[in-house]
Amino acid sequence: MNRENLLFAVRHLALSQDAEALKLLFRQTQPADLAEALDALTAAEVVSLLMLLDPQARADLFAYFSPTRQDILLRALPREAVVRLFEAMPSDDRADVFNRLGEEVKRSLLPAMAKVEREDILKLAAYPEGSVGSVTSSDYVYVGPEMTVAEALTHIRTTAPDGESVYVIYVLDGNARLVGTVSLRDLVVAQEGTRIREIMQGDPVFARAQWPRAQAAELIRRYDLLALPVVNGGERMIGIVTVDDAMDIEKQEDATQLARFGGTSALGGPDLDVISSPFRKMFGVRVFWLAILTFFGVLTSTFVASQEEILSEVIVLAAFIAPIVDMGGNTGSQSATLVIRAMALGELRLRWSDVWFIIKRELPVAGALGLSIAVLEMVLAWFSKGIGWDVLMVVGLSMLACTALGGVIGALLPFAARRIGTDPATLSSPLITSIMDLLGVFIYFGFAYLFLGDLLTN
Repeated sequence: MNRENLLFAVRHLALSQDAEALKLLFRQTQPADLAEALDALTAAEVVSLLMLLDPQARADLFAYFSPTRQDILLRALPREAVVRLFEAMPSDDRADVFNRLGEEVKRSLLPAMAKVEREDILKLAAYPEGSVGSVTSSDYVYVGPEMTVAEALTHIRTTAPDGESVYVIYVLDGNARLVGTVSLRDLVVAQEGTRIREIMQGDPVFARAQWPRAQAAELIRRYDLLALPVVNGGERMIGIVTVDDAMDIEKQEDATQLARFGGTSALGGPDLDVISSPFRKMFGVRVFWLAILTFFGVLTSTFVASQEEILSEVIVLAAFIAPIVDMGGNTGSQSATLVIRAMALGELRLRWSDVWFIIKRELPVAGALGLSIAVLEMVLAWFSKGIGWDVLMVVGLSMLACTALGGVIGALLPFAARRIGTDPATLSSPLITSIMDLLGVFIYFGFAYLFLGDLLTN
């Protein structure tokens, strides 16, 4: 069903309240597409349709709404429906939604839930936002090492309906410690009397609950896993991070890096959302960066103002300040973006061999870029302004130096950020540009005094 027909169908259902037609549409449509179509309705209309579905279908569909939409719907749903919704949701999604609730709502919901769901929510919600534990699902299937294959398969048939992934079975000892994994395929083809410890793979890849969640996504990508086991500080397995969770994590991390590199995220603060962020947050985060950039701007303008003597003698120099210093910032942003991307993909790490590799790689490229742009700038300056060779040398050499230096500094700054323990993406593009503006005017007027300084003594 195409998007237009789906929109028509959900609008018709909002009017007709036909439960059987809604259930049929739910079975025939991807939940993500249905949730997108329902976004065209009001919250009250969506709630009326959700109440026509059984709790499990309601939870499956609810997971595909945006966090902002979920929060609105939770406030509109009846309390009993919210309780049933929490009990039917996957454990990791349930913990995420629970953490966004107000304290009063949390206190009213917990006593109404079954003990198992209540304890699971409290356990996963206790992990800090951004940690592996906060995105861990406790819905997984495990067996014991001393079980036979026949016993394990019987156990899996009983517990698998509650698990998110059954392609890999986790082997836990009597203290819930992870000792190995076994694939469902190996179980099916093994002899029924074989012990699990004889066919399991030991020393499995795992993540710790307190690690940053990006590390879990990186491990899943590196080892091509469908799910990654997670252990707590006591070495006990608490759950798994699935590959779809890893995709969501990397999408959020990409958005976070984009916001930081664009200078729209406070250091250590949450990202801005142009749709849902309130005015106070939008203003506060952006003014933080603009205030820093203003400081650099004042330093740059103060230095330029102090060069009044040479500018009064060779007024045409003022015309080239902006293109020269801007080129350094632009080149630096390009280089920083390439290095940050390589770091995010795991291709570069904080080690001298990688730093030296980038220096050897960037120096000739930055030099060639600087030479090309310098020649172009000199040619354009000659034909457009008819300036003398002394001024052309100042402009050309300044453009060469600023472009080359900008490329090298931009490439090395992400390593400096890693060295001091911060995310390289916090080196925002505007900040790099401002730094190069300040260095650029130093370089430009340095060459100006070198080639034109004799004019000041006449």
